[in-house]
Amino acid sequence: MTTIEAVEAHDVRFPTSQTLDGSDAMNKDGDYSAAYVIVRTDDPELTGYGFTFTIGRGNDIVTAAALHWAVRLIGRDLDAVVNDPGALYRDLQSDSQYRWLGPEKGVVHIALAAVMNAVWDLTARAAGKPLWRLLADMTPEQLVDAADLRYLSDALTREEALGILRDKYDTRAQRIAELEARGGYPCYTTSAGWLGYSDDKLRRLLQEAVDQGYRHVKLKVGADLEEDRRRLRIAREVIGWDAKLMIDANQVWDVPEAIDWIKALAEFEPHWIEEPTSPDDVLGHAAVRRAVAPIGVATGEHGMNRVLFKQMLQAEALDYLQLDSARLASVNEIIAVYLMAAKFGVPVCPHAGGVGLCELVQHLSIFDYVAVSGTLEDRVTEYVDHLHEHFTDPCLVENGNYLLPSRPGYSAEMYTASIEEFSYPDGGYWSGRDEAAVR
Repeated sequence: MTTIEAVEAHDVRFPTSQTLDGSDAMNKDGDYSAAYVIVRTDDPELTGYGFTFTIGRGNDIVTAAALHWAVRLIGRDLDAVVNDPGALYRDLQSDSQYRWLGPEKGVVHIALAAVMNAVWDLTARAAGKPLWRLLADMTPEQLVDAADLRYLSDALTREEALGILRDKYDTRAQRIAELEARGGYPCYTTSAGWLGYSDDKLRRLLQEAVDQGYRHVKLKVGADLEEDRRRLRIAREVIGWDAKLMIDANQVWDVPEAIDWIKALAEFEPHWIEEPTSPDDVLGHAAVRRAVAPIGVATGEHGMNRVLFKQMLQAEALDYLQLDSARLASVNEIIAVYLMAAKFGVPVCPHAGGVGLCELVQHLSIFDYVAVSGTLEDRVTEYVDHLHEHFTDPCLVENGNYLLPSRPGYSAEMYTASIEEFSYPDGGYWSGRDEAAVR
């Protein structure tokens, strides 16, 4: 019998504030960070890796919370864990004292994501499959048993969820072959669009994106309207008018301001406006959507749980659902959101603008196409070309497509050397540095 014998949690921070990678109207100087969890078994060949994403200060709090969740795994039989990840998820969620601190939102929820991401990585490794393939090989009943459908029956019943999955079950292999033939799952790039970049850097990175085959690019907006006009004009000069241009305000506007600002940028034909207002404001998003159509409204990277997404879908508040692989409580909650989106006919275009998120979401998007939605129409997943060198199984992108991962696991493992160098505050990079001085 293989047993989980130890867990670790590491506060890992990368100094992206020094180059303004990730800068936007709300988050001007983030240090991309991970609360990184390792789940070790008594079999040295079977270890699970997972994380959640933050942008610096407070990552230590999330790391501590993740360790609180993770210690409950010690002593469990590995077979019991990997054969029924839904039961493990529900068992962890049943800790009412710890759950009270959310419930199902904030620090404790994203900390649970880190732990369950490690569990799903371990499950896929034990099966010898990449995570997307593990999910694609599960029966509709197994997937629904793993999904967190609590509080959702007014929008999605268990039988409806099973019906969605059964409808695509017999043709899964065909769609896998189609992805392989077309060169992977389509993605868009945000790498050129950070607000802190100079015009020259913006032009250069946009041209590189075009040369690399991207037909969708995203720019940050929301700090200054005239600056937004100028930067979007540059973008259209470089990418042309046939490519899709998305814009992202990162929550900085009130609803009336959002409507006015988006209308002022409509001449640049944005495909969508992302996070136009508070991520919790369901009715505000619905009002923005009605006012700015045909420009689409996209949101979800700060969607705290599946219930918020249920309300967004019920209120017809979004055109594109952008779930985050490290804010929702891992695959269990994510499956439920994918199923709701399929029922409501809303494309899921996952957020991936943070350390390691691209590694995770490639698996989720492939699974969605193969087993849930069955279509690539109006679907594109974010890609940001930062920090992949720290992962042992980094995502690979060619011609604007994520290649299908082939190695077992969830692609979440970081190199030991990267953890040692960028652990905060005692890693090689951070040791002896004053945080205020490096900002």
